[in-house]
Amino acid sequence: AAKQRYESITSQIGIEQKLGTQIPLELTFKDETGKTVKLGDYFGKRPVILVMAYYECPMLCTVVLNELTRALNALDWKIGKEFEVVTVSISPTETPELAAKKKANYAKEYRHGTAEQGWHFLVGEEKDIKQLANAIGFKYTYDPQTKQYAHGAGIMIATPDGKLSRYLMGVEFSARDLKFALAESSQGKIGNPVLSAVMYCFQYDPSTGRYGLVILRVIQVAGIITVLSMATLIGGALLLERRRKQTTDNSSEVNN
Repeated sequence: AAKQRYESITSQIGIEQKLGTQIPLELTFKDETGKTVKLGDYFGKRPVILVMAYYECPMLCTVVLNELTRALNALDWKIGKEFEVVTVSISPTETPELAAKKKANYAKEYRHGTAEQGWHFLVGEEKDIKQLANAIGFKYTYDPQTKQYAHGAGIMIATPDGKLSRYLMGVEFSARDLKFALAESSQGKIGNPVLSAVMYCFQYDPSTGRYGLVILRVIQVAGIITVLSMATLIGGALLLERRRKQTTDNSSEVNN
């Protein structure tokens, strides 16, 4: 039964890339100060990095935000100057106070010092959250047994006028990829879909009857792939060297 429930949950989550789709900028939320804002308040001048998360998430959301911050710290473009960052909670029960605490943490971690002005942490009502999530292809669901949200990992880049221009999947974001995506987006260009396995926030463990973080397994698989790739490259190089040596030896015999 637990396995069936896990399969039911994972069938409801994921990230569908809806490139070129207009984000509903008329939706209203509350920012970290408790002020009612429109999503469109953060658009119009600069491209926007959009992150769907929730502030009490014990797992994947924090990893995504940490890795995004790491990449932003390595970027020579600055939040609030060349682009904006908007994080929206998928939980309708979360408060501006929670959003303020989360913002304070990341504003402190962001080394360029402009996060206070350009990184926005929002909360909202379920109808607005759902409408935004549906528009951008972010599929999530609430698991009442674990009292947590199941969702995928990734961020979206939007043009200044609010069209989805690129998706960056997973939890690792390079400064180079971010800058390229933001530069394209700033010019109104729509990128291509990316091929990437979506990482989920929940993983069922039949031995414990609980869900756990799936990141470790992804890292393990990535490590295995890396090792196999290196083995293939080394094996190929050795094979080429053997064939070259055989060719050289054969040429020597012919000459003799």
